[in-house]
Amino acid sequence: MISETATTHVFDATTDSFESTVLQKSLQTPVLVDFWAEWCGPCKQLGPILEKLAGEYHGAFELAKVDVDKEPQLGAAFQVRSIPTVFLVKDGQLLDGFPGVLPEGQIREFLKHHGIEPAPPAEPEDAAPAEAAPLDPHAEAARLRAELAAAPDQDELKLDLALALVQTGATGEAEQLLDSLPANLAVDDRAQRARARLVFAALLEGAPPAEVLEQALAANSDDLRARHLLGVHHIVGGRPEAGLEQFIEMLSRDRGFEDGLPRKALIDAFRIVDDAALVGRYRRRMSSLLF
Repeated sequence: MISETATTHVFDATTDSFESTVLQKSLQTPVLVDFWAEWCGPCKQLGPILEKLAGEYHGAFELAKVDVDKEPQLGAAFQVRSIPTVFLVKDGQLLDGFPGVLPEGQIREFLKHHGIEPAPPAEPEDAAPAEAAPLDPHAEAARLRAELAAAPDQDELKLDLALALVQTGATGEAEQLLDSLPANLAVDDRAQRARARLVFAALLEGAPPAEVLEQALAANSDDLRARHLLGVHHIVGGRPEAGLEQFIEMLSRDRGFEDGLPRKALIDAFRIVDDAALVGRYRRRMSSLLF
């Protein structure tokens, strides 16, 4: 049913591949799951609309196609009673869905309701910009202060300055700037990354030093509160793998600790850590423990 114009963001999901291609993928990108069949007339109306949107949204969501005749176990697992039926999976969880054929405009509204907006087209590989030299956050903050003083209504400059201030440790001022952002920038990936850094920094206010926490864990390896704070110390202190390892250990010992704190700590850390390969490895480990 996938048309010739379908993009790389449309794929067939099977029972065997569902965990890796849908659940794990949804930890990074929302996945629409379209349950359909060859004999289903309404499915042939809905499918091209979904595939068209998957192309136009340029990877803001992925579209997984499930043929219920070939994958009856998946249909039963999702309690699909009629087709077409579409579900939205995000962060490894079933979030929402709808049965039947909806007009394209309503599907766009459904996606928008869940924070899914079209992404810009990916740049060609040969057009990738040269890697920039790392900036001094203090110098960058000073430069952005001057620009913001000259153009105080430029909200993008406020976000840029907040990010620089987080790097310098001026968390109070950074938080005030983030709080002043309009709604469209408040949900920007950069703003969310800054928020996650602020959360981690706040956790360390008045917390024991890393050495004390390590001693506490040596005495009691099940002290998940100490393990959490030690992981935060490592992330903030520039040791991301050591921090992620502490959070993974928390998840393996008690995934429900303090209303799911181990999973939340991992997701916040994924927003902060810049090493994509490291994040990918620990996302897979998290997924294997959760599912």
